[in-house]
Amino acid sequence: MKMSRLVAFSSSLLLGTVLALTGAGVAQAQESVRSVDYVALGDSYSSGVGAGSYDSASGDCKRSTRAYPALWKAANNPASFAFTACSGARTGDVTAGQLGPLNSATDLVSISIGGNDAGFADVMTTCVLQSEATCLSRIATARAYVDSTLPGKLDSVYSAISAKAPAAHVVVLGYPRFYRIGGNCVAGLSEKERTAINGAADYLNAATAKRAADHGFTWGDVSSTFTGHEICSGSAWLHSVNWLNIGESYHPTAAGQSGGYLPVLSSKA
Repeated sequence: MKMSRLVAFSSSLLLGTVLALTGAGVAQAQESVRSVDYVALGDSYSSGVGAGSYDSASGDCKRSTRAYPALWKAANNPASFAFTACSGARTGDVTAGQLGPLNSATDLVSISIGGNDAGFADVMTTCVLQSEATCLSRIATARAYVDSTLPGKLDSVYSAISAKAPAAHVVVLGYPRFYRIGGNCVAGLSEKERTAINGAADYLNAATAKRAADHGFTWGDVSSTFTGHEICSGSAWLHSVNWLNIGESYHPTAAGQSGGYLPVLSSKA
């Protein structure tokens, strides 16, 4: 009987210790997240164009409460959150107007940038309105820009981020492929055009990932999370061309932000 009581007491003590330690670990992890100072930079894919629920104070930048930075903030309750991503932003717009909140205390930075520099909006306009040959030619021009000019522009942005926030963990997020090849679209672009557009997105992502790695930043690839949810998939997380709201065309829906982008940032942050 005495031995049983001793065993029971020891077991209770051990269980209490484990629970206490586990609780402390959870509390420390929660406190670690709460102490994070987070700044979200970038273009329309970061501001949340296409997701709706725009903050009226953000004006033409169209920052959405359903964008992945706002969703991450709501889920993690960081110590501070600055959201400066803006629709239409190019690399120069980031360095000129988005870096104000960065400082030596900044812990986490997220950014998507480069698509507007490479002219993807014009690529899609050209492909939708003009011939297949003209579309493919415009895509080739965009790829040439990615080779010749974009790396230097990305270097400028990334260097500026590091200079202002030297201790920050920087997550660079890419762009999804737009189309499900062999999907259920019965009209619109040809499969050759869709394949070339997807290839151009991969090309842009590869170039961006290399520049990010060279600066010691973390790359966040969203192509896998969007797989099965491209245009022509039957369960698209991207808007197709929308003649009533052309600015939302080829941007993630709210589901694309929460299901395509947020999990990638959460796994890399």
